[in-house]
Formats: sequence, C-alpha cells, structure tokens
Amino acid sequence: MTAAESTATKQRGRPFKPGQSGNPSGKPKGARNKVTRAIEALLEGEGEALTAKAIELAKNGDITALRLCIDRLIPSRKDRPVMFDLPKVESAKDAANAMSALLGAVSVGDLTPAEASDVTRLLDAFVKAFEAAELHERVERLERAAGGHQ
Repeated sequence: MTAAESTATKQRGRPFKPGQSGNPSGKPKGARNKVTRAIEALLEGEGEALTAKAIELAKNGDITALRLCIDRLIPSRKDRPVMFDLPKVESAKDAANAMSALLGAVSVGDLTPAEASDVTRLLDAFVKAFEAAELHERVERLERAAGGHQ
C-alpha cells in the first residue's frame, strides 16, 4: 500500500459540491469583520479630537499630517479637462476626422495616449449611437415603403 492510498480516506478534499456553499445565503449585507468593528469601537467619539490633533501636527510642520489634511480638503482629481482642437462631429465620417485630430494631438504631445483613449471611447459611443439612429430611420422608411405596396 502506498502512502497516497493510506491517506486517501483521511483527506478531506472539497466539502461542498461545485456551486454549493456552506452558507447559501452568503455574507449578510453590511457585515464587517471583527478587526473593523474593534477599530470603530476604539475611535467612537474621537473623530473631532483626532482631526484637531492632525491639524495641530500639520500646522507644526508634520509633513504626513499636512498631506493628510490637504488630501481631505482638496481631493486629487481623477481626470482633467482635455483641451485641443477637435473638429465638429455630426456624422460617422466626422468621427474619422476627429480620430485623425486625436492622433495628431498625441503625436505633438498635446494629449497623452490615455487622454486620447478616453476621447476615443466617447467618439466610439457617438458613432454607435449615430449608426443605431440611422439604421432605425432606414428600417422605418423600408417599412413605410413595404406597407404602401401591400
């Protein structure tokens, strides 16, 4: 008998079938772990005093406290307005011209590739919406034409 054979009956393996959980209803909404609850209990009622202390430390030159206060007062922006000349976009063909302008702006350093990517997603959404509206109009015209010949 090999070692694997002798321990096979002792090995637990997977206690539940795939797709089946030991807790079918899952974790209750709003449930927090023990550490989080303990920290919240320790800090209960201390928010004002801690904030005042952080401000005092920041005023006395503590760089970390200063950064904490500034980050709370002026949160960093996730993005910024993108300024460059974009041709007017009123059709799918105009979107192609806009893409050309985007590539030009990236090539001269007016836009970062990430900024151009964000604008490209907007142009893509416009083109899809434009094409959907155009398709809808075509179908309506065909249905009206077919309805008149019956």
